[in-house]
Amino acid sequence: MIQDFLCTTLVFIGTLFMIVAGVGILRMPDLFMRMSCTSKATTLGMGFIMAALAVRFPHLEIATRALIITLFALLTAPVAAHMIARAAYVSGVPLWKKTVADQLCNRYDRCSCTLESCPIVENPPEEEERVDPDRQEPRK
Repeated sequence: MIQDFLCTTLVFIGTLFMIVAGVGILRMPDLFMRMSCTSKATTLGMGFIMAALAVRFPHLEIATRALIITLFALLTAPVAAHMIARAAYVSGVPLWKKTVADQLCNRYDRCSCTLESCPIVENPPEEEERVDPDRQEPRK
């Protein structure tokens, strides 16, 4: 009874994550945002469904396989999403028009596929004391 309830709950939660991933594919405006939401949500959804499988069939062999499948997805999904996003960026897939910042712009050479590092600031400037006009006291 409790095992069935727990299994049903885990499958339901996993299904909700999968539905969120599907809605993300439909609602997100560009490839990069779609990949961000789907890689996270589907990995979590699949993890919950594999946990339900391990609860429903409480054998060591099945639980081990479910754990290995979940670990494989957790390790490979972010790497695969990153590689697809990098290939899309290099091939010129446009960002959403309301994207605030393109951090790779002017730092990523599309021809040689090399990325320049950010400059290292060894001694950051001290924060200047600002004066609140109402209180006339320095504040930090």
